Amino acid sequence: MDFRTKVPVKEGAPKIDHSSGVFLIGSCFVENIGGKLEWFRFKNLQNPIGIIFHPSPIRKFFQRLSNNEEYQEKDVMEFNGGWQSLEAHSDMRRDTKEKCLQDLNTALKKSQEFVKNTSHIIISLGTAWGYVFEGEESIAANCHKIPQKRFTKELSSVTEIVNDLEVIDHSVSQMNKDAKVIYTVSPVRHLKDGFSENQQSKAHLITALHQFLGGSDRSVYFPSYEIMMDELRDYRFYAEDMLHPNPVAVNYIWKLFSENWLSDKSISLNKEIDKIQKALSHSPRAENSESHRKFLTELQRKIEEIHKKHPEINFS
Repeated sequence: MDFRTKVPVKEGAPKIDHSSGVFLIGSCFVENIGGKLEWFRFKNLQNPIGIIFHPSPIRKFFQRLSNNEEYQEKDVMEFNGGWQSLEAHSDMRRDTKEKCLQDLNTALKKSQEFVKNTSHIIISLGTAWGYVFEGEESIAANCHKIPQKRFTKELSSVTEIVNDLEVIDHSVSQMNKDAKVIYTVSPVRHLKDGFSENQQSKAHLITALHQFLGGSDRSVYFPSYEIMMDELRDYRFYAEDMLHPNPVAVNYIWKLFSENWLSDKSISLNKEIDKIQKALSHSPRAENSESHRKFLTELQRKIEEIHKKHPEINFS
């Protein structure tokens, strides 16, 4: 007897392999999947301007990419001795306006080049609740600890989210007609908005996504939210904050993603890469011992063997 229900996951195509490029953007759940891709040495670029939870600033970022629209002075602001953009995460906060703009535009340029040549794009939507800064019209990607009274909180409608998704689709098609877009809704709960409000938010995202996906050939859905809420419906699968998936849950969701989206060749190769990565993470008891030197020599041999067969894989 099976004591749980399993969420069906549609097999993906085309498959991701180590010669692919994967661009990831969105909520912090992107970094869970992105971390796995990084560990297994897939070519990837994740959250180039930091974590973004709401679909509207994600849409704005893709518009900048497709329109080649650089950040300008009007797009950054000074607060508490630092410079940041309401379109980016606080990871992009810098000491000077010039440095902030420089790093934002460097991230933009790097993202343009990557998206033009990528095979897959993963977008994780976190919330439909958005914050609009005073005097502005668009939803901020991050409030940067600016007093909340300077923002208006609003819940994006299903129609508004569908519009964001359509613009993202159009922007991607302008840069790369062959890229496959994989959408997911982050299973991380935003309880600061409230319990009922979080459910309402996720409902808007899921409804909007399925409405949009019904008319899209480019984009598909991966049910990470459903897997966490149904298959892993137990607090033993959560981190200490009881909001984020713990490593066991992340590994399980990654397993389902791998089985349905990675090529058989890459799944097999991942076993060898995992051994090398664990060896590289090994802390020796005696670094200058003969046994450790032999260990390093053998490890280097394995790395060179993989790199010879798969030059796209880089362990540096």
